[in-house]
Amino acid sequence: MTAPVIPPSDSLTTLTALELSRGIHAREFSCTEVMGAYLDRIERLNPRFNALISMRPRDDLMAEARLADDEIAAGRSRGWMHGLPQAPKDLSDTAGIATVMGSPAMKGRVPTADSIQVERIRAAGAILIGKTNTPEFGLGSHTYNPVFGTTLGAWDTARSAGGSSGGAAVALATGMLPVADGSDMMGSLRNPAGWNNVYGFRPSFGRVPGGGPDLYLNQLACDGPMGRNVADLAMLLATQAGHDPRDPLSLAGDGQEFAQPLDAEVKGRRIGWLGDLDGYLATEPHLIETCETALAQFETLGCTVEPVGIGFAMERLWASWVMLRNWLVAGKLGALYDNPATRDLLKPEAIWEIEQGRSLTATQVHTASVERSAWFRHLRGLYRDYDALVLPTAQLFAFDSDLHWPTEIAGRAMDSYHRWMEVVIPASMAGLPALAVPAGFGASGLPIGLQIMGPHLGDRAILELGHAYDMVQPHTSRINPLLS
Repeated sequence: MTAPVIPPSDSLTTLTALELSRGIHAREFSCTEVMGAYLDRIERLNPRFNALISMRPRDDLMAEARLADDEIAAGRSRGWMHGLPQAPKDLSDTAGIATVMGSPAMKGRVPTADSIQVERIRAAGAILIGKTNTPEFGLGSHTYNPVFGTTLGAWDTARSAGGSSGGAAVALATGMLPVADGSDMMGSLRNPAGWNNVYGFRPSFGRVPGGGPDLYLNQLACDGPMGRNVADLAMLLATQAGHDPRDPLSLAGDGQEFAQPLDAEVKGRRIGWLGDLDGYLATEPHLIETCETALAQFETLGCTVEPVGIGFAMERLWASWVMLRNWLVAGKLGALYDNPATRDLLKPEAIWEIEQGRSLTATQVHTASVERSAWFRHLRGLYRDYDALVLPTAQLFAFDSDLHWPTEIAGRAMDSYHRWMEVVIPASMAGLPALAVPAGFGASGLPIGLQIMGPHLGDRAILELGHAYDMVQPHTSRINPLLS
């Protein structure tokens, strides 16, 4: 395969986020040069992939970059992201930049304040250039919506980018962003990372402060980082993480443990391979085999890898997941459903979630929470024997971008728009840290990933293991022919 010809300005976009930060602070190149290089690349590639939306005017962005250069020249830095272009996911509020969550019911909405994580990213010096695309309200792991259209896969533009952080993953994979933020309820930081050959991290619940009208009950979703490598990802997590008094469930600390070097001895760490959960999950042919090949990289690091049975009734966990998710979505979107002017603007899957959620009794929700608690206790038992549990990031390779969702996998029918993503709920239901890492490419040339799932509050140890894997894996060095 012939290597793509890289325009001179693109040399800056091939650097890691940490390399960009060091170069800017050492005045090896300017914020203006970095911004210009990224905007040039975006203008060239984004029309093909549709990952970035609500872009701000180039003149305004270049003016902000010049101001950032003036600050560096005067010996002032706002933080490690000083002058770096950043585009928050379109589910996170951004003051002065449209946040419509992919929904025509929210079209024209421009927040007056940032979400907590966006506030922190700005404070670290990032220049917000726009947003990354997401499915409508983040529902479904396929990034399409009637406002901005479909984000196409970084390795095959006929395929889904995944979601709901699909725009973020594709922007990273195509070099249109140095690092990206996202959110994850049902694999939204993990599935698109796997399908686009990048890294995504769902942190322990509470690690990154949240917000919104409800501060107590919404414990399935969280914000987190994505990157082209684990070191960049961890540095962004250090910015996002840390207690905030506005979120009573946010964890103590300031997040700086993730800014420290990730080099650690991982020899002897024990990894349990969960695979398809003893045949419970339907998986596309050759997907498991591709993932199992990647497991050998852990063995080269001196880790022990062995299959482990799940030992839990996963049908019960799924039923509990559906109830809790329906209930939370119904609470979040209920006002739009009740308003005749906006109900017809909601996609069918959103309406289904709301109506299912409203049919639940309080006793059913409580029973689902008890089942979730039993799952957490069960996993504690597994982590007595293993330092990490590993699963695929998805049950199939990226599907046709024209589909709304796959209705079957390997001949097994999917009974809902999200059943095909059941592989991600083990971490979501327990609030555990899970790092998506590239696992290689299937026979069709499409990438897939692994979820490295750690014990409660084991974020740092999982990032160390992922960083060690990152240093030996060959997958991210593969040349993408679509970027030539």
